[in-house]
Amino acid sequence: MKPRYITRGIQTTIPPWLQTLLWYMRDSMEVPERDYLQIFRLSCDGEHQRIEHAQEQPEYKHVVVIPGEQPVKAKVYIIEDPDHITMLLAEEY
Repeated sequence: MKPRYITRGIQTTIPPWLQTLLWYMRDSMEVPERDYLQIFRLSCDGEHQRIEHAQEQPEYKHVVVIPGEQPVKAKVYIIEDPDHITMLLAEEY
């Protein structure tokens, strides 16, 4: 298993429970091949956290809506390099 890192932006913006959920969504994808770039669009749907998970090749999209006390609005990337995996905010790319 490759080491995993999070950036300072993730650390200060995304609650730990949501970070864990994003890692889980990446790890549990049912696709023939996982792209090096995973995209998560986080938005508010009333009092719910909406998570849209996507990748480009092969095409993949999965949406989850869960109750959340303080929903987060952000775009998060998980990028897999040959020796590690990093979670970062889109603006940190």
